[in-house]
Amino acid sequence: MATLIRVEICYASPTQQWLKTLEISEGSTVLEVIKVSTVLERFLEIDSLSERVGIFGRRVTMETVVKANDRVEIYRALLRDPKETRRLRAQKLQSIDSKR
Repeated sequence: MATLIRVEICYASPTQQWLKTLEISEGSTVLEVIKVSTVLERFLEIDSLSERVGIFGRRVTMETVVKANDRVEIYRALLRDPKETRRLRAQKLQSIDSKR
């Protein structure tokens, strides 16, 4: 009988955060966790083979073996480059200050 371990999987869409705890066989990969979790059925915009994934904020591959208590994270593409967002925010603040 295979040993079961507990892991979490999470995904955040622009409108919703999702977290699920699973018990899976020891030696399972990130890809296997994703397939078992039902996240692909719940969030149809996820393409499991092209999404970026990580464990506790550290990028990993789909073939990475998970350990007990790991949190598998599925990352989505950013809507805007963070540097561009900061630049636009700074311009807006400068515009407000110049009107005073």
